[in-house]
Formats: sequence, C-alpha cells, structure tokens
Amino acid sequence: MGTFNILAPMADAVPAGEQGGSRGGFGRGRGRGGDRGDRGRGRGRGRGRGQEEEKGWVPVTKLGRLVADRKIKSLEHIYLHSLPIKEAEILDFFLKAALKDEVLKIMPVQKQTSAGQRTRFKAFVAIGDSNGHLGLGVKCSREVATAIRGAIILAKLSLIPVRRGYWGNKIGAPHTVPIKVTGKCGSVLVRLVPAPRGTGIVAAAVPRKLLHMAGIEDCYTAAKGKTATLGNFAKATVEAIRNTYTYLTPDLWAENKFTKGPYQEFTDFLAQPAKKK
Repeated sequence: MGTFNILAPMADAVPAGEQGGSRGGFGRGRGRGGDRGDRGRGRGRGRGRGQEEEKGWVPVTKLGRLVADRKIKSLEHIYLHSLPIKEAEILDFFLKAALKDEVLKIMPVQKQTSAGQRTRFKAFVAIGDSNGHLGLGVKCSREVATAIRGAIILAKLSLIPVRRGYWGNKIGAPHTVPIKVTGKCGSVLVRLVPAPRGTGIVAAAVPRKLLHMAGIEDCYTAAKGKTATLGNFAKATVEAIRNTYTYLTPDLWAENKFTKGPYQEFTDFLAQPAKKK
C-alpha cells in the first residue's frame, strides 16, 4: 500500500493568505477586515455611528411643535395654562444651561421569582435651576446607568414652579417660602416655615439639597415620621414645595384677564402637517 504526504497542499486549495482576507484557514472571508472595503465593522458600528445623536430634536406633541417653532416664549406660559409636558426636550429648550441634577440615592430592590431573586436598581434624582424650578424623578432598572438616565428624564417631566416670598419687609428679591406649607408621603411629614433673610436653610441633608435647587435661600423645617426612608422624605419635601402655589394669598387677588390658550391661539399652525427635518 502506497504512502502519501498529508502535509502536501491540495491541487485546488487557495493559499492561506488569500482566504478570508488575512485570516488564514478555510472559510468565505467573513473575518474582520475581509474584502469589505471601508464599510465599517458591522451593522451600525461603522462610520455612520452617532449620526442619530447629532440630529436635532423632532417634536412629537402639539406643545413640542409650538416650543420648537418659538410660538411659546417661556416655561411660565406653559404653567399658566396648565399644559401637560410629555417631552423632556421642552425643558432642555428653555432651561438646559441652568438645570443641574443630583443623584440622591441608588438602592437595590429585589423581586422573588420562580427562578430565584431578580435584583434591580432604583435611582432617586433631583433636578433644578436654583431659580424657581424643581423636579424629582424615580426610576427602576436592571442597570444603574439606565436607572439614572430614566430618573433624569422623569425629573424633567415632573418639573414644578416654586413660589418664593418674604419673611418681613419686601426688600430685595424673594428669599424664602411665602407661607407655612406641609407635605406628606408615607409616614413622613415635612413642614416648611418662612425664615428671616440670612438664616439659611435649617434642615436635614435631603430637604436642604431640594430647597437649594428650588432657589429658596432661607427656611426653617420640621419633619415627622420615618425620615430614614429617603424616597418618602424627598417626595414629602417636594410636595410641600409644590403646595406654595396652592394658596391664594391677598397679593394674588388682582383680577386677571383670561387669554387664549396656546392650542387655541395657534390653531392654524397646528392644523398644518409637521415639517420633517
């Protein structure tokens, strides 16, 4: 029986250097950098990556269209007519340079399933411009970064106006809460009391951050309940700050003339089809 050399190259074999680009071995040349030219490394990873982030904001709601076209001049115009804000880009349009966000807490939460425990992360994020606007967002996700990103968006969508006032004589800019207000969440009850100018914020760490981000410089606070539950403590504080606009004090008794809402005023503009960018 004759012998043969198994190391000898086959007659119809292609040299290793020419198979699959520079990969060697058998195959159809699908390795990285084959003969695909400059098309990039795969689906969505090549030179076209990041083009979506560079595109401008395309509004999808009527309010967003009015803001993008500069029909609405300020955020207060939206609050005046109690229009719901469904796009976070609307807040960025008006306050992007001034808004500052801070992560209050990240805590793991678990759910018992048939396969065991499922752990997710819950993020509490406060956002404000230190000039009369404050928002609080809570988001739960499998990843910390995703939870923080979602909480920031929810905090923008829940941004509220903050009413400020004086403790004594109306000299200078408003510096404290206009009246005594109370907010409650769970067992936590937070009370805000006006303070003289120069007092500062007399509060625990969480209310102090929120009051500072709301633009309140002087304030006394009192709290009851399980304040160690940071989420309820923060929500009760935001609820108290929101209540500053729920009291009709004598300085708001002046008669106001009702004007048309933005949807009614710009009906013709909204009737036109949205421009595609």
